[in-house]
Amino acid sequence: MMDHETNDALRDAPTKEFINDIARQFPVEAEIDKCLIRKMARRAEGPFTRTRLGELEECFSKFLTETVTPDFELGNSRWLNGGASKLQAAMDLRWNDPDQGWNCETIVLRMEPKEALNINSRRREFELLRAFHGVIPVPKPYFLDEEGKWFPEPTLVYSFAHGVTKPVLATTGKVAGLGTDFGEELRGKLAPQFIDYLAKIHTFDHASAGFTSMDLPQVGTTENALWQLNRARRVWEEDTGENIPLMTVAANWLERNMPTLDSVSVVHGDYRSGNFMFEEESGTITAWLDWERGHMGDRHRDLAWTTQPSFGHYNDDNSIYYVCGIVPEDEFYARYAEVSGMTVDQKKIDYYRILNSYQLVVGTLATAYRVSRLGKTHQDVLLARLRALPPAFLRNLSQLLSERL
Repeated sequence: MMDHETNDALRDAPTKEFINDIARQFPVEAEIDKCLIRKMARRAEGPFTRTRLGELEECFSKFLTETVTPDFELGNSRWLNGGASKLQAAMDLRWNDPDQGWNCETIVLRMEPKEALNINSRRREFELLRAFHGVIPVPKPYFLDEEGKWFPEPTLVYSFAHGVTKPVLATTGKVAGLGTDFGEELRGKLAPQFIDYLAKIHTFDHASAGFTSMDLPQVGTTENALWQLNRARRVWEEDTGENIPLMTVAANWLERNMPTLDSVSVVHGDYRSGNFMFEEESGTITAWLDWERGHMGDRHRDLAWTTQPSFGHYNDDNSIYYVCGIVPEDEFYARYAEVSGMTVDQKKIDYYRILNSYQLVVGTLATAYRVSRLGKTHQDVLLARLRALPPAFLRNLSQLLSERL
């Protein structure tokens, strides 16, 4: 590989040689390869420019007129809060659906900034929502502008999901999904749904879904683990601004110890509290969101992500750890194995915990730095704040490796 470990200028305005060199060294799924090459090829174009709501309405109107129907009305446009990745707006749409006739619904426009904390595929997210609509609660996907032909950037349009991501009177004072205390009553209502829906994702008949944006890894090989490791390593090489020896040690260990895939599952990629909506009074989950890191692979990747410490919390005397603040860890694994009929391999979970920890460092130390440095997103201030997290993530990565080296 070329000697460009800490070359900021080259990463700020990458050459074709630089882009191709990294892509050759770290091969990934075809759809992810396309997304990463697009990101790097457009990096020197300049910073993100905020799109006005009126401009989004104009883009959406043109899209509907040219691809769906000229019979529609748009109104009540507003920005949506939440997330550190995509730009989101809600609109009320009344339109003449060719399949259902006149329909009135609040929809969400989910659009890429120029660069995001997670570079991924809107087509993949659209396909996953379409496949799981009616299987588990997800927003209904309506439209896709895969290449940003009508919108400034690739855009997904789906139904608005009602509910909250944490109790309205939550006293933790934390961001939704990070140590949220749901309380005993809500935990009892949410836990069975939380586990059952994960099992339904992992046992879903993906062969009949018609996915076109996800490569199928081969069972009995380490192909899946290599794709996921290469994705993280590639983003590190594309975005980093400093040389961290621990990241080299971690990547080498991960490559030497890749687990063999025993069964292919749809992997959500970010299955945790904060990424589902629920009705607080009934405790009913109304929608699973943020499928942007979904892929075909090893269910243990989800299990390791969902159970990582930062998403949950302990009870008052530190005797019980609640996964995502919802269910005791031993109960989580036992219930999951029961309803899914699939085994839980702790050694594989341990591997993916290290890979997840590596990925967190990549996102907060490399990508958040590069994207905020170049002003590529509407969330540049938030991403700059994420720079406070890498020391803790690096310490956790070091501890996990120390237990296995």
